Amino acid sequence: MTPAYRALDERLRAFAALGKAEGLLSWDHAVMMPSGGAASRGEACAAVSSAMHALLSGADFGRLLDAAEAETPGDETQAAMRRWARREFERRRRVPAALVSELARHAALSHEIWVEARAKSDFSLFRPALERMFELKRRQAEALAPAGDLYDAWLQEFEPGMTTGEAASVLDAVRAGLAPLVKSVLARGFEAPVMPGVYPIEQQRRLGELAVREMGFDFERGRLDTAAHPFCCSLGRGDVRLTTRYSEQLPFSSLYGCMHEAGHGLYEQGTGEDLEGTPLATGATMAMHESQSRLWENVVGRSRGFWKRWTPRYHEAFPQTRGLTPEDFYRAVNHVSASCIRVEADELTYGLHVILRFELERDLLAGRLRAADLPEAWNAKMKDSLGIVPPDDARGVLQDVHWAEGLIGYFPTYAIGNVISLQLWEAALAAKPGIEGEIENGGAPSLLSWLVDNVHRRGRTGTAAEIVAAATGRAIDPAPYLRYMTRKYAELAGLSS
Repeated sequence: MTPAYRALDERLRAFAALGKAEGLLSWDHAVMMPSGGAASRGEACAAVSSAMHALLSGADFGRLLDAAEAETPGDETQAAMRRWARREFERRRRVPAALVSELARHAALSHEIWVEARAKSDFSLFRPALERMFELKRRQAEALAPAGDLYDAWLQEFEPGMTTGEAASVLDAVRAGLAPLVKSVLARGFEAPVMPGVYPIEQQRRLGELAVREMGFDFERGRLDTAAHPFCCSLGRGDVRLTTRYSEQLPFSSLYGCMHEAGHGLYEQGTGEDLEGTPLATGATMAMHESQSRLWENVVGRSRGFWKRWTPRYHEAFPQTRGLTPEDFYRAVNHVSASCIRVEADELTYGLHVILRFELERDLLAGRLRAADLPEAWNAKMKDSLGIVPPDDARGVLQDVHWAEGLIGYFPTYAIGNVISLQLWEAALAAKPGIEGEIENGGAPSLLSWLVDNVHRRGRTGTAAEIVAAATGRAIDPAPYLRYMTRKYAELAGLSS
């Protein structure tokens, strides 16, 4: 390791350590913190964000980076560190430190306002905080991309290497393929059993933990807790924290919440040991992260093979289900309906929920939509895409935490992640034909090992496009996803595929 690179490495490791502290503050905020702590937590988050920003934005860091880049390139990991550091420096040096602090402070306060507004189903309570958030994020975007598409600045925060135009192209293809299929399936429908009774939380908790263990999540290096909005927080490959939520009326929601977040967690636990302690020891992009969570939740967890294994477990935990067969469960967990709530939407309609949010974000940024008119615009798009109107703000415009926390530009990564998940699934099946048999027997170790080798261990050393191309031999392609959806749901609904 050359002298300049060693100094760069030390700076980047200090940055990564502060990132873990920031992550712990956020995890505690959602899981443990009393509601009265929002203001002081906002100050703490602002201080950490400012310190992180200062490490990578000043002229001294620019000189350090120049010196490291002038030296012999080194190995692949060092080259990736230099690329990542250059990108972060160019982004961070353009954003004033005061704006970074203000965004962190407002996100902490905005989150608590959103919690209250959602509980009361009253958008008017949240509107001023939302307007302020979009004002701050617009200033950030103007600093980052003064001459280009401002949405690029937001998207790059979660999906580096992808432009808004590229994201829109993928989402346009998804909508073109999904929208007519959704309408046909909703019009035709298919029988699925009614899931009777109450589902005690303690049994749900036990089954969720069992599912996560069978996936391969290591509880010696992670934990599972409860939060208002499920998420995964990584404090390093040895400390990965999952959350889910429970409802006694919903027999599958917590199970799939656990599997979804464990998909994220497996990615974090599987990053290369050589990357530990650096900013590269995490998922490459949010679309890559979502590809992992959606693959495990949907392709594995909603398969016939999975329910051949899991039907007896539900019979034991919830005696009212003992008359149901594996095929009954399969049809129940894949039942299609026009639902208001994104995180509870079925696999088929989910993509349309995401596209709605992507379009609204772009309209708000461009000034085509005012925050005051957001509930009406939301409801109109729900009516157009799924034929329903949310009965209240809590089940409409207030259902997601993302805008409250400033995660604008995040939503399209969900749909792009869906696309990538099926591209990776096809490649994994070609390499490991026994995966589907393993799912019937519990877990899928061959799938996990393939993902570790081709995705997880690489961490943040490449973009989503680069990792997908290396793993599958081609660019990000919606075709496998649309084939899977059409084949699966045409068969379920008895349509000609």
